Amino acid sequence: MATLRPAVTWLREQGRPLYGPRDYDKRSGNLTMTAQVQVSDLRGFDQGRAVRFWLYAVAALVLAMVLVGGATRLTESGLSITEWRPVMGTLPPLNEAQWENEFEKYQAIPQYRELNNGMSLAAFKTIYWWEWTHRIIGRTIGFVFLLPFLWFLWHGWIPPGRRGPLWAIFGLGALQGAVGWWMVASGLADRVEVSQYRLAAHLLLACLIYVAVVWTARRWASEQSPPRHLARTADISQRSFVRSGAIGLLILVLIQIYLGALVAGLRAGHAYNTWPLIDGALVPQSSQLFFDVPLWRNFFENPLTVQFDHRLLAYTIWVLAVWQTFNVARVTKKGPVLTGAVLVPIAVTLQAALGIWAVLTVVPPALALMHQAMAMAILTLTVIHVSEVMPQDALPISPVLSSP
Repeated sequence: MATLRPAVTWLREQGRPLYGPRDYDKRSGNLTMTAQVQVSDLRGFDQGRAVRFWLYAVAALVLAMVLVGGATRLTESGLSITEWRPVMGTLPPLNEAQWENEFEKYQAIPQYRELNNGMSLAAFKTIYWWEWTHRIIGRTIGFVFLLPFLWFLWHGWIPPGRRGPLWAIFGLGALQGAVGWWMVASGLADRVEVSQYRLAAHLLLACLIYVAVVWTARRWASEQSPPRHLARTADISQRSFVRSGAIGLLILVLIQIYLGALVAGLRAGHAYNTWPLIDGALVPQSSQLFFDVPLWRNFFENPLTVQFDHRLLAYTIWVLAVWQTFNVARVTKKGPVLTGAVLVPIAVTLQAALGIWAVLTVVPPALALMHQAMAMAILTLTVIHVSEVMPQDALPISPVLSSP
């Protein structure tokens, strides 16, 4: 029992988390038999790796949901389910009568009357399945996040300082479901498609959740994950400059994704299909860019202005990504930090080529989906880059697991 005393001290003085059963006998001060078996079984087990695996699985599902959401939009499927039923809506129609009922609901909205009048039931089923899949992935994410999270809390694998941020991520996921319905509702009464404002908000929130999950996974402590950092020999101001550049790049990528959603919502990619010129010039006339009143509406509702802003920001991101790579190379000559910095401008260059191709070919659906997938790849690489240039905030390894 002497070898188990460090574990008892940790359980008593540093506090077993509030979740889970008591692991020691209060009167004797010794570990219970169950706790002894648990310590024996978990000794040497990398809890950090298990938590990170869970977070990466959640991130993969969020990524899948974004891509399926893109396909849902491109196939005009988002309004095929006209009700928000978080529980009962889990089951799709199970017989022909139920399918007819769902089809009748869809026939009552403007999109059917003005765009799909005469659609067959078989065609309706196709768009229904896209939207149903999108919603079921959202529900799956909720379960995949919450159930393991509660298990980790019960077993004390989540330190107190990390619980709040994880609960916040779960709260954002719940909010995303409400925002998704808010978006769909905008297309059920007076429009044939959803509001571009709400579409952009829905996509941006999904990306923020994705960033939060990937960031948390990257920064989670593990016995078997060596620290990655900028060269300690570099000047402090140089390291700060690199970190500022990485954060700035991440913010611009998120803004660019938001602008891309506005372009999609306005179908701006189906107009002005030339490059490098747009509307016959490198810079369109101000009378065409800013004719709407009040002025701010042009940045959200004028297809020319929105597409022009999207192009300008793409050029800016490319320049900043290349500049960031050179700055990182001045600080560290090799290693994962430099490799990550190099991958970002490469991905941005490929994305620019896809964007130009999409514009010139009037945005075919397959190419549009590739463009969205590459945007998420850039976002992933950028989050990873930021996580590697920021100072380490590793959590201490539990004495129970590290004691000999």
